[in-house]
Amino acid sequence: MPLFEGLGSGGEKTAVVLDLGAAYTKCGFAGETGPRFIIPSEIQRPNLQQPIKVVQYNINTEELYSNLKEFIHILYFRHLLVNPRDRRVVIIESILCPSHFRETLAKVFFKHFEVPSVLFAPCHLMSVMTLGINSALVMDCGYTETLVLPVYEGIPILSAWEALPLGGKAIHKELAGFLTDQCTVDTDSGTGQNVSAVIGSIPEDVVEDIKVRTCFVSDLQRGLKIQEAKFNLEGTAERPAPPPDVDYPLDGEKILHIKGPIRDSVIEMLFEQDNEEKSIATLVLDTLVKCPIDARKTLSENLVIIGGTAMLPGFLHRLLAEIRLLVEKPKYRDALATKSFRIHSPPAKPNCTAWLGGAIFGALQDILGSRSVSRDLYNQTGRIPDWCSLSAPPLESLYDTGKTPPPLMKRAFSTEK
Repeated sequence: MPLFEGLGSGGEKTAVVLDLGAAYTKCGFAGETGPRFIIPSEIQRPNLQQPIKVVQYNINTEELYSNLKEFIHILYFRHLLVNPRDRRVVIIESILCPSHFRETLAKVFFKHFEVPSVLFAPCHLMSVMTLGINSALVMDCGYTETLVLPVYEGIPILSAWEALPLGGKAIHKELAGFLTDQCTVDTDSGTGQNVSAVIGSIPEDVVEDIKVRTCFVSDLQRGLKIQEAKFNLEGTAERPAPPPDVDYPLDGEKILHIKGPIRDSVIEMLFEQDNEEKSIATLVLDTLVKCPIDARKTLSENLVIIGGTAMLPGFLHRLLAEIRLLVEKPKYRDALATKSFRIHSPPAKPNCTAWLGGAIFGALQDILGSRSVSRDLYNQTGRIPDWCSLSAPPLESLYDTGKTPPPLMKRAFSTEK
């Protein structure tokens, strides 16, 4: 946001760009190269010890409305320090975002904060915009899930998406179990004490910090040997030499001894195939099989990986090696003619790539106005359309009058494969 914005220029103020993630929220202004703030997606109630996750809500609309209202108030008046009535809003969302959450969020912005307009932008589509290309296969490996969605010529192919509940949350749960069962703690009263006896359960923010500081993704050959040793019940498979142990300070008084085998084995759950032979690597290939045959080569050569989990050391190298190994299996070798896979390097960290795409789109003032839902339109209809392509009237009004939707809207609302 430039200094003395609006003085003398008379132009429209830059839009606010929000990426509401399950774990963290990125907020900032359109046209900038990165978010101003990255904060946990949670609020603190005075009568509760644990903070409340904004996205972990019940079906109770009033509770969700209250949580979102408080959280967005913190974003505007504690961090961004701007008047919400003066600026449009670009919200980066997942295509699997529940309609209940989406409509409640829009109600908070329009009814309580009275913003001029809101644009809900798919995170996969916004990520492609940062690269200046029209087609890409985008994998979002975030906190709660890993979601793969192809974008071809600027249009998301919704019939081809694939997802698994594997992400940062699953890794944290697995890591917390390893730390509690296998590690020990040193205190002033003694050494080698059991973790559960000394501190009970380890807070998730500490588990996340341990993951970021100590854990890494092994290469393909090493990872396969770790998996073989893990699932070999006879004990004949030999595990590779583990990395060294690490000491992690807790509260400045306790020292947690993290065993080396935990550091490289906990991330293997992302690449281990389940009973249905599914892993995050198979998601890419299964999505390509669902795509039109003439689009597969273009998509496979334009892979875009986003999400905070993708920032783990060695993640991209291992993912590409897994894909190239799996594509030689009969299941995919006969269905996919292409064997070429390439990963783009976006001009931002994986956890901020989608936000940057929203900031680029939000800087296009003329296009942003035509694609956003205005406050007046929302007050008339009381809802948000599935796709914010508002260069023409909403789809419901076209059905009421018997008119034919324009080509852009037919493509946006079409459910045909």
